[in-house]
Amino acid sequence: MSETDAGRLASLVSRARSRAARPDADADRIRRLLAEEGDQIKANTRHFNAERYDRIDEIGAERHERYRTRAREIKADAIERLPELIDRVRESVADNGGTVYIADDAADAREYVAEVSEGADAERVVKSKSMTTEEIDLNEGLEARGLDIWETDLGEFVIQVAEESPSHIVGPSLHKSREEITDLFEAQFDPEESLDSAQALTEFAREYLGERIEAADVGITGANFVLADSGSIALVTNEGNARKCASVPDTHVAVAGVEKIIPSIEELHPFAELIARSATGQAIPQYLSLLSPPVDTPAVDFDSPDEPGFGGSDAERDFHLVLVDNGRTEMREDDDLRETLYCIRCGACANSCANFQSVGGHAFGGETYTGGIATGWEAGVEGLDAAAEFNDLCTGCSRCVNACPVKIDIPWINTVVRDRINRGKDPGLEDVLVDGLVPDAEEPGTPLRKRFFGNFETVAKVGSATAPVSNTIASLTPVRRALDAGLGIDVRRELPAFQRETLVEWAEGRATVDDPERRVVLYPDVYTNYVQPERGKAAVRTLEALGCAVTVPDVGGSGRAPLSQGMIATARDKAERLAADLGDHLDAGRDVVVVEPSALAMVRREYEKLLPAATYERLDDASYEVFEYVYGLLENGAAPDALTAGDGDGVAYHSHCQQRTLGLESHTVAVLEELGYDVLTSDVECCGMAGSFGYKSEYYELSVDVGESLADQFEDTDRTVVASGTSCTDQIEALLATEARHPIRLVAP
Repeated sequence: MSETDAGRLASLVSRARSRAARPDADADRIRRLLAEEGDQIKANTRHFNAERYDRIDEIGAERHERYRTRAREIKADAIERLPELIDRVRESVADNGGTVYIADDAADAREYVAEVSEGADAERVVKSKSMTTEEIDLNEGLEARGLDIWETDLGEFVIQVAEESPSHIVGPSLHKSREEITDLFEAQFDPEESLDSAQALTEFAREYLGERIEAADVGITGANFVLADSGSIALVTNEGNARKCASVPDTHVAVAGVEKIIPSIEELHPFAELIARSATGQAIPQYLSLLSPPVDTPAVDFDSPDEPGFGGSDAERDFHLVLVDNGRTEMREDDDLRETLYCIRCGACANSCANFQSVGGHAFGGETYTGGIATGWEAGVEGLDAAAEFNDLCTGCSRCVNACPVKIDIPWINTVVRDRINRGKDPGLEDVLVDGLVPDAEEPGTPLRKRFFGNFETVAKVGSATAPVSNTIASLTPVRRALDAGLGIDVRRELPAFQRETLVEWAEGRATVDDPERRVVLYPDVYTNYVQPERGKAAVRTLEALGCAVTVPDVGGSGRAPLSQGMIATARDKAERLAADLGDHLDAGRDVVVVEPSALAMVRREYEKLLPAATYERLDDASYEVFEYVYGLLENGAAPDALTAGDGDGVAYHSHCQQRTLGLESHTVAVLEELGYDVLTSDVECCGMAGSFGYKSEYYELSVDVGESLADQFEDTDRTVVASGTSCTDQIEALLATEARHPIRLVAP
């Protein structure tokens, strides 16, 4: 071996060791955050999430959906016309007597605000809550220029005193209990009276911050929305201090991303309806301030509080609107990141995310932004390295899709960023070992573990063909340790047991219904075919009992496994092959029925981005979740007594997260109840297993923490436990040590 070869090998080994050490560090960090912040984050985010559902119920789902649709239309149009709207804002603000500055990046924005402050001879600056100022590190920049900066939002004030970073877009101190804040304030400020109550804390903060607002020379706010035609800004807050920051100091600086512009007040209404409901589950915002600065309010002289007009100061008002680009122009031109600019920073994607609910934004977040949409923001304004720190915490469960008030496809943004993170790396030792051996379309440099999980279909084929020997070997302690060391597969997680006879083999040559009512293709997804063929057999028997002729074709995977790893090219290949394989069946008039909800979600959601429009629409129109299809058959006259009746038996049912996003969980409940089962449903967003996520060593404890919420709901039940997804049944069985089946096995004759 030459010195060059030896050096290259040493470098490859070093990188491999570094990659192997990363899961341990991530596991330690997540374990610490679960212990230190998990309970508080969980209580607060779940409360916000539950309140959001309640408020939507109050106004009606259809009305809420209309607002979401309109809000998305407005944002899509505004981002499309952004250069035009920026020009209009310049003119409007100038007409009002203010100044607009377009900051190319964070440093440019900091410098401009510092110059404005110095021009006002400022010593003290007060700020209202603003994620954009967090993004540009404005506090640090102004403090470096000798200015005294105070946050006036209570949550931000807590974080400022604690010298910590925000853990949530809307609730920056959401990870802290009231008791922790009391200890913090009493240690920092040594008050004369105890602050051992929420009221005492609030009164102290109001007085303390009020004094600083009175003495401030410059007030800085964000802007939830900027209205192009009037130069107005809309501020949505819970405490009202933003309005004081804008109106008390003579100089007001508003800092906002360029994406905050909407055409006019006519377009504000749906956002005013949506933002508080989506953020914290409030029916309306506590404060929605609409200002057209410089404000007309006379400057206040707090030394003359009893005189008319607070002393009638004739000081001139000064207003500067700083619109920050900082990567947004490139995001606008990026077809996959563009939707990130629709974000109104409500935090609903975080509150509805099962992983975020457990671990919070100090794990599920980057330099500034937290939660599901944070991947898009961090990739756009900071770069892929910042997004890579937490991108894998998005499992693609898709619960944020319905929560987002502007219908951003957040899981797809996370997948695209994951794909980009995978690419562009130098080949590692693993590539030397496996390149050319794995049947995927990925570039060298894609992490070995991602290629393993992304190629699970191949693993399942080999495992099934060699079962039960494969299962025995995989269970040996040395093998489990090797899988842990090499692929980061946690030894505490039971591996799937492959079945020697696949569903396709069982169905091959099998007689089906003559003269059927409908002709059906039962799609043998990877798990149903190789791991859980019994639920596939039950689906076949159920459909045949209801008069359907059933075919189980030998076709490939849906692409869900590679997509979950960010292997988009491989997922697209599989989507194209499956669409081609099913094409003949569609030509023959067969419906496609799918047992595994995550496979159906591929067809209904992700295939829209992976296939030509006509191909996607044809397959989407012909595909059904198995209980959705059974429900339709029963509604159209099929005899329910052909199936197994419940006779009042109790069932505890957990529907798959992606099934609920598609709005399909109710069909299972309706069929079970029609057959006489007494159904109890879970209300947790996700089981926590999420395909490969729960197998990964650094995420095992987080996966269990999420799953325990589901286990708690079914722990003491004497009902039969059923769940729609493979991951769900695996997680329930692991946590409750009880059998969990797909509900189709209950009703099959």
